[in-house]
Amino acid sequence: MFWEVYGRLDQSENALWRRQVYEARHLGAVRLERHRLGNYEGVRASYDSMADILAAVG
Repeated sequence: MFWEVYGRLDQSENALWRRQVYEARHLGAVRLERHRLGNYEGVRASYDSMADILAAVG
């Protein structure tokens, strides 16, 4: 139902790039929150995820 109303998800190269940039931004916010909460293992784990996203954006 949602996609019928909202429309099809843009699959263009630019849209995919934008989604990856937003994902990196979100992960950065998650990393800050993990640090604030003292979840240092979570902070360390986020570096691999960020590296994957940045390699895809590259």
